[in-house]
Amino acid sequence: MRKKVVVLGIVGLAVMSVVALLHMGPPSDGGLARGRLGPPGARVAVVYLQGPIAEGRPSMSTTAAITPRLVAKYLEKLEADPSVKAAVLRVDSPGGSVAASQAIAGMIEEFSKPVVVSMGDIAASGGYYISAAADRIIAMPGTMTGSIGVIMSIMDLHGLYDKLGIKDQVIKSGRHKDMYQRTLTPEERALVQKVSDAAYEQFVTDVATHRGLPVERVKELATGELYLGSQAAELGLVDDLGDLDDAVAAAAELAGVESPTVYEVPSPILFVNLWDLLGEVGAFVKGLALSPEERVLWRLREEQAPELRY
Repeated sequence: MRKKVVVLGIVGLAVMSVVALLHMGPPSDGGLARGRLGPPGARVAVVYLQGPIAEGRPSMSTTAAITPRLVAKYLEKLEADPSVKAAVLRVDSPGGSVAASQAIAGMIEEFSKPVVVSMGDIAASGGYYISAAADRIIAMPGTMTGSIGVIMSIMDLHGLYDKLGIKDQVIKSGRHKDMYQRTLTPEERALVQKVSDAAYEQFVTDVATHRGLPVERVKELATGELYLGSQAAELGLVDDLGDLDDAVAAAAELAGVESPTVYEVPSPILFVNLWDLLGEVGAFVKGLALSPEERVLWRLREEQAPELRY
């Protein structure tokens, strides 16, 4: 029975791989044009950034994520296109990796053309962090945003190991090298808190810089809580309330274009390395071959690595 499941899993994953690669195929030269046509060479590009923010190469597991490489592909394409006068980033993200968020925000800040963020259902934590780097932010009244803060979750599996009779033997060099694999001591909790506080200070300082707000004011707002778009506008975290069309109009205004063509940018080519893809197939098949108990332990070990998240 297990062999049959594995075979079916391989076939299913192969089909999914082909579909994904076709979906990530070459972008078309055109996009969707809405509204009146402006003068030749006057376009506002709309880019959709949806999903969690993650680091890493494009792969089957990151096709639905916002990665630095994905954003770089988009912005390089728009930077090189003289007909694009401004960009609107439609951000819909709950946040994610600290380092990836910082890399993406840096790209947005360095982009030479006006950038307006149009917030979707949620642009929180890292989603807000990358949005703050834009020239202007427009949110819907019901958008969930804010959540300025840092979190790290550390999983202690030793209680489960004891129940299953699993002995975890550790050989280490460095007093705290295994601290993320067991219950933290008070000293280690203090060390992790220092790391979290440092990342928090980076978040607060960058938001204050991008939004032109005093650091102390941002700290008052940076409690990790979510705000509705209407509240965020009153607090100075976003500039205006409105939909995607309002964001396009704001971008055109910043670019000095009266009647632009709206260009919805198709997904750029994301090259998935064949060996990486085969590795993912192998990992998927391995997971199918494991018993339910083994699969749970395998998944838990994957999740055990600590990660700072915005």
